[in-house]
Amino acid sequence: MDGCGTACGCSKVAAGMVNTWGMGAAALGIDALVGDPRGWPHPVTLMGAAIGTYDQRMNCDSLDAGRLRMRGIVLAFGIPLVAGGVAWTLVWGAGQVWSPLAWMTAVWVTSTTVAMKGLGDAGLDVHRALAQGLPEARRAVGQIVGRDTDQLPETEVIRAAVETLAENIVDGIVAPMFYAVLGGAPLAIAYRAVNTLDSMVGYRNARYQDFGWASARLDDVMNFIPARLTAALLWVVMAFLGLAPMRAWRTMRRYARRHPSPNAGIPEAMMAGAFGVRLGGLNFYGGVRSHRAELGDATRALEAEDIVHAVQVVRWTGVFTGLLLLAVGAWLWSVR
Repeated sequence: MDGCGTACGCSKVAAGMVNTWGMGAAALGIDALVGDPRGWPHPVTLMGAAIGTYDQRMNCDSLDAGRLRMRGIVLAFGIPLVAGGVAWTLVWGAGQVWSPLAWMTAVWVTSTTVAMKGLGDAGLDVHRALAQGLPEARRAVGQIVGRDTDQLPETEVIRAAVETLAENIVDGIVAPMFYAVLGGAPLAIAYRAVNTLDSMVGYRNARYQDFGWASARLDDVMNFIPARLTAALLWVVMAFLGLAPMRAWRTMRRYARRHPSPNAGIPEAMMAGAFGVRLGGLNFYGGVRSHRAELGDATRALEAEDIVHAVQVVRWTGVFTGLLLLAVGAWLWSVR
């Protein structure tokens, strides 16, 4: 009796793991095909509205640092918990209607946490805009970066695009899949909430240094393992594309820790090494100077085609991630 119970329990665990790995692969496939169609409802839009409302009402200049941090902690944990709870409720409710519908709902919810297609399309928009003139290119890159772009020269437009493409490989592909495998759609959507919080309030400036402290630290913690998994995936992708993987790895080992983020420096340094360029340097945020450590040993200047190559790296990282999910899911299915 005990043996049967143990076997049945192991079978259920294995089946659950197959379910999440397959769900992640399916979610990546949906994103690759349709991305985030304009005009469709998106969870990040709702999260952003909730975060913005809380920010306006609770982030008061009159409060001391301790109280601002406490309010920020409530925000940092409250939004992901609510988002994850809503996702769990949607999946559970769908399962009450029809069992396969629960899995399909989980796939859809998880697909909204991925940004592979949108990220690549945005990069190509910047590349096309460069051919139309610098003002158009500045406008296009301003849609995907937080820095000031209205005075950027062409090489800085290219740098901004390549840097955000590299950094968002972690946020937009690897990390959502990592948490989808660990905890299904609810944990994937909770991760997306943390990432959205960091992008909205995780700044080191006068307004957010205390209120956004918890959001920024939580984002660092949740991206720590995915960023290092990304390094391994990028090595494979760069070898596949013939983009100097060993130089990319050496550059990452040498320069990544110089980045202010414990995670973003990894893909950015690898991209710099793969292309033989230097990333980082002087940025402006709301008119305030911010110097980022320079990453890489430049063998040439940045060129517009580097954006296209960066998009290729993004897309192939998504492909290899999906193949990995399918392979592990198939193996788990065979041994369950």
